[in-house]
Amino acid sequence: MGESRNIAVLGAGLMGHGIALTFARAGHQVRVYDAFPASLDTLHERVRASLAALGANDGETEASLARIAPVPDLAGSVLDADFVFEAAPEKPELKRALFADAERHAPAGCIFASNTSVIPITTIMSDLAERSRALGTHWWNPPHMIPLVEVIRTEWTSDDALTSTMDLLASVGKTPVRVEKDVAGFIGNRLQHAMWREAINLVEKGVCTAADVDTVVNTSFGRRLSVLGPLANADLVGTDLTLDIHENVLADLDNRPAPSPYLRDLVEAGKLGMKSGEGFRSWTPEEADQLRQRVSTHLRKLDTILG
Repeated sequence: MGESRNIAVLGAGLMGHGIALTFARAGHQVRVYDAFPASLDTLHERVRASLAALGANDGETEASLARIAPVPDLAGSVLDADFVFEAAPEKPELKRALFADAERHAPAGCIFASNTSVIPITTIMSDLAERSRALGTHWWNPPHMIPLVEVIRTEWTSDDALTSTMDLLASVGKTPVRVEKDVAGFIGNRLQHAMWREAINLVEKGVCTAADVDTVVNTSFGRRLSVLGPLANADLVGTDLTLDIHENVLADLDNRPAPSPYLRDLVEAGKLGMKSGEGFRSWTPEEADQLRQRVSTHLRKLDTILG
């Protein structure tokens, strides 16, 4: 275990609690702020449940919980922080306000990191007085189970801030990847949503059902993605074959710059996925719970196999 650092997490929700337990489990002191007292009241309970899902023993769980302090005021959470990880809802104005407040109270050398899935970090950090210490860290859900964290550099981010963040994340078992240009969606979500756009289009055009799309992915290239990335796969089959395939298929893929009308219709009809019982597919509460459990079990198995 390396040097213990003081970590502040702004947001005690799904992402925030997972980020907090990741650092606490690795021996760091963590203070968690949330504007909603109910989120802080249940923080330890949710961390305990997530640690149990990870297979942590009682001693490890109690030690981790002892390092996590719910804090009802933002100033108190960042007062002596070495790193501040923001995990608030995806609203740029809210994130900007949190960092503006944090900058008034955090130490001068503290590094500010925003966890966002798609919002450009420049949009969030542009009003700071000291922008060289600010960057993005896109953790994937669930953050305590997915290894990847994308570390996003803005035009102002210093090399020291980027390197320190990469080193910290690697030391707690994460796989940090440098994103050298602050583009919307970074790397992972640009790739993921390019596939989602085509998947939605196939259903919209009546080529297949939503269930068929998922079956194709789950029983073909999805099975090898954890060990064979798309560009390694292209090199495996040959760039010449990849070019031939692209010459024949790319022009027919969906390239609309706006969301699918089919997706808009689902949302407007209140078909919001598992939360409403129907989206692209219909879901009973039991089916939704079973799928979540399968995902959790699968991630734990992968972690054991791949290390």
